[in-house]
This record gives sequence, C-alpha cells and structure tokens, in this order.
Amino acid sequence: MDNERWLLPEGVDEILPPQAWNLENLRRDLLNLYRSWGYELVIPPFIEFLDSLLTGAGSDLDLKTFKLTDQITGRLMGVRADMTPQAARMDAHQLRRDVPTRLCYLETVLHTRSDGFASSRNPLQIGAELFGHAGAESDVEILCLMMETLKRTGINDLYLDLGHVGIYRGLARQAGLDTTAEQTLFDALQRKAMPEIYALLAELNVQEPAAGMLAALAELNGDDAIDRAKKVLAEAEQEVQDALNYLDQVAKMVQQRLPNVPLHFDLGELRGYHYQTGVVFAAFVPGRGQEIARGGRYDAIGKMFGRARPATGFSADLKALLQLGGWNATQSDEEVCIYAPWSDDVALLQFIENLRTQGKRVVCALPGQTGDAVKMGCNKILKQQDNSWVVFSI
Repeated sequence: MDNERWLLPEGVDEILPPQAWNLENLRRDLLNLYRSWGYELVIPPFIEFLDSLLTGAGSDLDLKTFKLTDQITGRLMGVRADMTPQAARMDAHQLRRDVPTRLCYLETVLHTRSDGFASSRNPLQIGAELFGHAGAESDVEILCLMMETLKRTGINDLYLDLGHVGIYRGLARQAGLDTTAEQTLFDALQRKAMPEIYALLAELNVQEPAAGMLAALAELNGDDAIDRAKKVLAEAEQEVQDALNYLDQVAKMVQQRLPNVPLHFDLGELRGYHYQTGVVFAAFVPGRGQEIARGGRYDAIGKMFGRARPATGFSADLKALLQLGGWNATQSDEEVCIYAPWSDDVALLQFIENLRTQGKRVVCALPGQTGDAVKMGCNKILKQQDNSWVVFSI
C-alpha cells in the first residue's frame, strides 16, 4: 500500500509540463475571445449549500454531486458538478439586471462518476451563458460561440446535432402521459428500441394519431429530419408545431452563419431532457461517439432562485478539447529558454531582469546542481563575451 500513495482515484487526472502551459495559454485565449463577444467572467465557489446547487434544473446533477456536511451550520453542502446552475443563481440573485446578461466561466468541476461526455471526473469546464433573451437569436449566438471555441482549439472536422425537447414534451402531453409514463417512454426513445416503444404505447393505451407521432420520433433523424417531421407531425398540437418551427428557424440562421458546418437533426435524441426547455445542440467529431461540447435553452432554472429569466448556454471540458485539437501555443515558434550561470555579477543580474521583462524565459543554474542547460530544457545560454553578457544558441 505504501508504494501506491502516488496513485490518483480512477477518473481523476492531473496536467503536467509542458501540457499545463498549453492548457493555460488556451484558457487565456478563450477567455479573451469571450470578452470580445461581451461575456463577463464569473468565478463561482467550488462548494456551496446542496439545495442551491441542486435547485430546479440542477436536480439532475444529484447523482454526480459529492456531498458533505458543513461543520459550521450542519447543513449539507455539495462540490459543484456543473457551473450552469451557479451562473443562473448569480444572474437571478446577485446581478439582478433587466438587460441581457452574458456570463462565462472556466473552472474545475467534480463528478462522482464519469458520464461519457468527459472521461475525466474532474473536467475543466468551460462555458458561456446568456440570460434575459427568449428568441432564437440568443440560441444562435451561443451556438456560434461554441463553434468558435472549438475552432480556436484546432478542432475543424466536426458536425452539429440539433433537436428540441419541446417536440417530445408536447406530444407526451397530447397523448395524456403522466410523468412516470413520459419518463419510461423517453428512456426507450433514447435507445431507439422500436419494439419496446410500440409495446409501451400499446400498454399505455395511447391512441392515434399521438401514438404514431411518438413512435416516429425515434426515426426522425438525419439532414432532412425537419422536412419529414413537418409531414409526419402534421396532426400535432400547436405546442409541437411551434417547437418544430423554432428549430427550423435556428437551423436556417446557423446555416447562414456557419455554411461549412454540416447540420444533423435527431428529434428523438433529447440530451439534457430534464434540464433543457427548448432547442438543444451538440458538436461531434467523426469517429467519436460522445459529443465534445453541448448546450441549449433552459428557461426554467432562474425561477427557483426567485427570478425567472430566459437562458441559453453551452459547456465543454477544456482538457478534452485540448487533447482533441492538439492546440499548442508554441508549435509555430519554438519557445526560447535561456540558461544563465549563477553569479552575483550586477551586470548579469540586470541583464537577466531585462530579458524577463521582455517576456523571455530565463532559468538560473544553482550551485552544485546536477544537469546542464540542455537537461534543464534550455535551448540558449548566457555567456560573457568582451565584458558583456551575450545570449548564444546551444
């Protein structure tokens, strides 16, 4: 056991040099990107009272959240598993603005288990949220910002998957399904298990045309899914028609802004169903089954914090994006690292200070150390020449 003290828990990872600097430089680049779009940075607490973390839409995070007791108040606390509910709390309770509010964040979250979306249990969650606007335009802005995020990380070969949870919700209401039946049928739809879907609809005594339309959702996917849905769901109530038209509007706006990004539709794939309230979207790369970034509309979340506001946003794991995109701030220009001898020479000390002020990396040798400049990772060295200190390549 003593020889295993260095082991980390399964799914918990750490970032070592030089990858850590790559990650930090990418973090700075993306936060500057969000700032240029008008998004303000927030840093939510890593831990807070559990009822706040799991309020409203955040209740789906219950199984993912580590829980502990606050020794001061005796109340249950939770380690954040997602920063979206925290951002919603800030907007509703702390900021309390009437105008649209754009917030972004980039911090570590902790999961009790991996959900497949990010293999790490301590992902570095990056995301942006837009509060205070209910139209398709804000969904499109968030979606385009998500795509620009992926582009900045070097991920270019990808496609978008779009859906709308209101379509299934409206059909379930039209069919008269209670909460339990709606959930059971939802689970079967996610697996696209057609025999099970038909059996459930018969068992629940769902009548036509609702039964046929609910079963059709499992097959309403592909590039032409919206056009087919308008025919197949023609007898759906207005709530469903509105959701379908909204999705069509978002898709057309996205195609105009991102003409080179393939769009895919799946009206039966309802990721974040209990969390989202409208359009949902995710980005995929070929050959990878899990989405690499996802988002959508979640208008109901602010109500539980005392102030309901329309909301839409996206999130991703920055560590996963870095790995997929191979982003490297120094790949086109090798970083200069200068090795300097240890000395009390005032001229040398001043020269080193000047180099560091210019942004150069200078590593000073230590008396009696092992390893030369090369082993220290340096590609240049400071040497004295004609009573002056000069930088030489190694």
